[in-house]
Amino acid sequence: MSILGSRYPAIDLNGARVLITGAGRGIGQSTAELFTRRGAEVAIADVDIAAAQAAAAALGAKAFELDVRDRGQWDKAVADFGRVDILVNNAGVMPAGAFLDEPDAVGHTTIDVNVWGLIHGMRAVAPAMIDRGQGHIVNVASLAGKIPIAGLAVYNASKFAAVGLSAATRLEFEPHGVSVSCVMPSAVRTRLSSGLALGHGMPTVDPEDVAEAIVGTVRTRRAEVAVPNYLGPIDVALAAAPEPAVRLVRRMFDGDRALHPTDETTRKKYEEQVRAISSDEH
Repeated sequence: MSILGSRYPAIDLNGARVLITGAGRGIGQSTAELFTRRGAEVAIADVDIAAAQAAAAALGAKAFELDVRDRGQWDKAVADFGRVDILVNNAGVMPAGAFLDEPDAVGHTTIDVNVWGLIHGMRAVAPAMIDRGQGHIVNVASLAGKIPIAGLAVYNASKFAAVGLSAATRLEFEPHGVSVSCVMPSAVRTRLSSGLALGHGMPTVDPEDVAEAIVGTVRTRRAEVAVPNYLGPIDVALAAAPEPAVRLVRRMFDGDRALHPTDETTRKKYEEQVRAISSDEH
């Protein structure tokens, strides 16, 4: 068996079994489409089972209802799907607004989905990967996991946690042939950013761009991948830059845009969907 970079057994996408969360739409759906085109057998998991089934039907994939906050649902989905060669932890929520105005329940949902969803997923699949001596996990975080943004405080906290979680588990799993990559997009044209101003100096990408980066990590096994890729060195520089320099960059790029939606009606609809999830028993 070939070892990639002398550390990880290579994974052939043709016939690989891939489980993707939040795959009923957006980044997850685009990732499922790309993996399918590369010959993989894909499981589309989503809390919205109707969306999962529609996406799966278009690809000839399998659909699973999965609230990533619920470890029992994780265990059931993995048992029903079987062997998982590649896990893509993509499901996420992004409430926006002033920190002091955010209800506690929404903050709990953000942490539960964006952090505990990753933890549950890795704990559900990594043991079997370690037993087999190979596997790959992709945690979809955000450049907001490196750079704080006004109006996204708890989201920032969740994505900083996702980046740290990915880095630490990568160290633990590496000796067993299992890799962990963290993909960090800039603003993405999906439902999560609906109603917020995009562009105006902020690099904006499409779900297909993020999907390419996710699938690419199966070959490279890179620890962190920024999307677009050229932002990698920039986010590191900003994270270490003096605060006055960071403030200047924020002013140039309208860094308070998360506090001021350009389409309040559209944004309100998304925020209401997050609040509805927050009120669900799970």
